[in-house]
Amino acid sequence: MTSPSEESNRAIITVLGRDQIGIIAWVSGRLAEYHVNILDISQTIVKDFFTMIMVVDLEPATLELIELARTLDQEGNDKGLQVKVQHEDIFTFMHRI
Repeated sequence: MTSPSEESNRAIITVLGRDQIGIIAWVSGRLAEYHVNILDISQTIVKDFFTMIMVVDLEPATLELIELARTLDQEGNDKGLQVKVQHEDIFTFMHRI
């Protein structure tokens, strides 16, 4: 975890929904358009449900985290997907034991 003086530029993106062709291509394509670098990705299909979690670097991004979150959420809804983007520090804080 980063110290208070060094802020992380990473975010966690989660994608959930019924499996369909092109989910990874859509998310990674949109991230590439905004110059968001994917650092790590894990995806699985449980029954007919697609789940994915990504760690991304926002340093080179051409838009702010809140705009990225809003855009992916709205576009994901149109595709029947739940897409959430959280700053790594908030995600870590919320999921600590």
